[in-house]
Amino acid sequence: MATVQDTLERALSSVAGTPVRVHCAGRTDTGVHAFSQVIHFEAPVSRSAKAWVLGTNANLPFTVRVHWAIHIADDFHARFSATARRYRYVIANTPVRPALLGGQLTWQRRPLDHRVMHEAAQWLPGERDFSAFRAASCQSSSPMRNVHSVQVDRRGDLVVVDIKANAFLHHMVRNIVGSLMAVGRGRYGPAWIEQLMVGRDRTAAAETAPADGLYLVEVDYPPSYRLPATPYGPLLLGLPPVN
Repeated sequence: MATVQDTLERALSSVAGTPVRVHCAGRTDTGVHAFSQVIHFEAPVSRSAKAWVLGTNANLPFTVRVHWAIHIADDFHARFSATARRYRYVIANTPVRPALLGGQLTWQRRPLDHRVMHEAAQWLPGERDFSAFRAASCQSSSPMRNVHSVQVDRRGDLVVVDIKANAFLHHMVRNIVGSLMAVGRGRYGPAWIEQLMVGRDRTAAAETAPADGLYLVEVDYPPSYRLPATPYGPLLLGLPPVN
C-alpha cells in the first residue's frame, strides 16, 4: 500500500527529474491527519521555493498538500531538530454519528464530561514513564517522554484533547485519549490516570482510540531556523491554543 511519504517522494521526484528521498518530523498511523508535518530533503537540482510548492502540488492527490518550502541550513533535520510536537484529538460527542466529516472525527455517543477529563489529564505533564500508554509494537528504546501540557475542552458538540510533548511513543496519544474518554464516561475517577502511570501496565488502561480524530497540528523548532507557520485547517479554527 502506498504511503503519504511514497506519494510525496514521487511528486518531488517529478519536479526534480530525479529520485528524491524525504525525512519527516515524525511518522503517523494510517488515518491520522498530519496537518503540520514537516519534511526535509537534499535537493538534487536547483529550483525556487515557489517551483517546489506549485510543481509538487500539481503531482499530488488532493488529500496531500505542500504549504511552503524554504532553503534551510545544512544542520537542520526534520525529526532530530524538532523540540516538541503537538497533537489534537477531536471527538464528536453526539447521540447520532455525524453524517459529514467521516474519517475526520471520532464519534462517542455517551456523554463526556470534559471537565473531569481535563482534571484527569493533569496527571500526565512532566518527564515520566509512559509505559501504560505505549503500544506493544513500539520500537522506542525508552518509555520516558516529557509531556509539556494537556488540555481538554469542549466546543459545542466537539470535545478536544490537546497535548504537547517533546516526542511521543507509538499510539501514545490515542491510548491516552482512550483512557480519558473512559474517565469522561464515568467508568473511572480522575485519579485512575495516576494509577495507570504508576502501574506502567498497558493492559490495565482503556482501549486505543481510533485514528480518525487525531491531528498533528504543530512541530516546534529552534527559532533560528525561521520556519513558516502552517495553518491548522478549518476544522480546528477557533479552538484554544496551548501554551
